[in-house]
This record gives sequence, C-alpha cells and structure tokens, in this order.
Amino acid sequence: MKIVITEQALKWFYDEMNAQSGDYIRFYARYGGSNPFHTGFSLGMSKDDPLTPSIVLQRNGITFFIEKDDEWFFNDHDLIVDFDEEIDELKYEYKQ
Repeated sequence: MKIVITEQALKWFYDEMNAQSGDYIRFYARYGGSNPFHTGFSLGMSKDDPLTPSIVLQRNGITFFIEKDDEWFFNDHDLIVDFDEEIDELKYEYKQ
C-alpha cells in the first residue's frame, strides 16, 4: 500500500491548503459519505502531526501519511490523489 500524489494535486495542496515544506497532511477514515469499500465512511484529510504513521510519502518537503489505525479504510489499495480540472477539486482513486 502506498500514497501517490500527482504534480497537479501537489500544486492544489500548496494553493488551497497553504501547505509548506515541513507540513504533515493526514489521510484518514471519516464517518459519513461513501467510498468503494465501506458504506458510511469517506476519505478525510487534514494538517496533523503523525502519531503512528504506517504509510508515508514525502513530496517537496510535505509529508503525506496514513495512520496505522486507518489502514483498514484503504482495503490494501494504493491511494492515488490527482486533480480534476473540470470540477476544480482533488479526486481519489484506489488501486491494487
């Protein structure tokens, strides 16, 4: 399992979340919504310090991570974070 952040998505984090080198961005299971694996849960993200990260990606000084307690949400799939120009938002894919 890994995290992939495209160049366009990385730019979004700089522009929309004011991310800077040294920041940590967490992806986690959030109650509400849906995803391909778990009804009633969706993907959340926030600037947050890691406690027990299990999946980590560093890009341009920003550390993206998933905590060990949230691994179940991804169902052993990679998280691909990209940018959708049509809706001007991030989009997420889960690939094995």
